[in-house]
Amino acid sequence: MKPIALTGIKPTGKPHIGNYLGMYRPALDLMENYLGMYFVADYHALTSMHDPDLLQSLVYEVAASWLALGLDPDQAIFFRQSDIPEIPEFTWILSCFTSKGLLNRAHAYKAALDENLELGRDPDEGINAGLFYYPVLMAADILLYGSDVVPVGLDQKQHIEITRDIAEAFNRTYGDILKVPEGLIQESVMKVPGIDGRKMSKSYDNTIPIFAPEKELRKQVMRIVTDSKRPEDPKDPEEDNLFSLLQFFASPGRLEEIRQLYVHGGAAYGSLKKELADLILEHFAEARVKFEDLIADKAYLDRILLEGAAKAREMGKPYLMAARKATGID
Repeated sequence: MKPIALTGIKPTGKPHIGNYLGMYRPALDLMENYLGMYFVADYHALTSMHDPDLLQSLVYEVAASWLALGLDPDQAIFFRQSDIPEIPEFTWILSCFTSKGLLNRAHAYKAALDENLELGRDPDEGINAGLFYYPVLMAADILLYGSDVVPVGLDQKQHIEITRDIAEAFNRTYGDILKVPEGLIQESVMKVPGIDGRKMSKSYDNTIPIFAPEKELRKQVMRIVTDSKRPEDPKDPEEDNLFSLLQFFASPGRLEEIRQLYVHGGAAYGSLKKELADLILEHFAEARVKFEDLIADKAYLDRILLEGAAKAREMGKPYLMAARKATGID
């Protein structure tokens, strides 16, 4: 059997090009050398998503996105996290080998805590236990199947480190039961800028949705923040987020032409934004058609996800049973 590469994506917003460049594409590229396990992380979404209808809609959007962008369910294992009942049980077992201090240092929890302190609020205001235990649930996602590698962005590196710490703590107690995974960071796509120059993120509302209607997508691209320099003014392409986005979609030859326009003058932001929108629409043209067909057939999506969940459960049961036996539960 090929080594296992596991990737999950949380359904808390519409898939955007930052997701594609930082998550979807690197994860799908691994299918040649790994058994790919891909899942929709709906349990993770519950830390912040409390609208059941919206959550269900976004689960289907993420599922349709995976398939439209090239995931072959016959060659990979594709499932919905909540269809794996072993996950909550395994999460509890792992939580008993996770120090509170380790979770205190998790980025998401620390960021929420720091924000409360800055605003003069109670340190734990608005912070639910799900957010605090988020890294343990992620560790269960990874360790249940004996994953070998987990492709992540740089901002997710800490989660892999925490997962490794949890697995090693369990193994120190009971022997080599759990496989300790490796994080796989794609250096070239560690940061995809959003339309405001910060990291593209749903939480910043600065994304370019892949499957938005064409008019909406073009409007979002035209909102990309640029400076006030005139077209004839020289500009530094390395400091410009519009150029940073163009480099992901323009051909090498065209990108060099644009670079020269920046350096020597002649780069008109408005025209380049229109060109970027054209490039994005062209790049995802086939995927956008597939997505529309898939999102209209939710019965098909449910069937594919349930079939994948059955395979995932078969892979996960031996690790859960081994953990139960080691701890004396079984």
